[in-house]
Amino acid sequence: MANTFKSNVAANIVTSGNTVYTCPSATQTTLIGLTLSNKSAGTITANVYLRRSSTDYSVISNAPLLTGSTLVPIGGEQKVVLQAADELKITTSANSSLDVIASLLEIA
Repeated sequence: MANTFKSNVAANIVTSGNTVYTCPSATQTTLIGLTLSNKSAGTITANVYLRRSSTDYSVISNAPLLTGSTLVPIGGEQKVVLQAADELKITTSANSSLDVIASLLEIA
């Protein structure tokens, strides 16, 4: 089994439909870090969820981020395991207000 560390980044997250990462087939992925950064001039909210088999599972819902602040919902002791075809999705309350960095370990 090959282990590969990856970093997925997404800039200017919008209010719907942002897939930050899709777990490849025949692969398991451990999400080892997730950073959300508010780059807007106002307070926003962010949602992070895992989509599996057309069902969304919330990781965080309507988490407030003040202007210029960062939220790290996954990291340290918190990890999330994704199975093949799982999607990591993120939305925000204001278009182009959020940047995302996801740190991952793929096991294939």
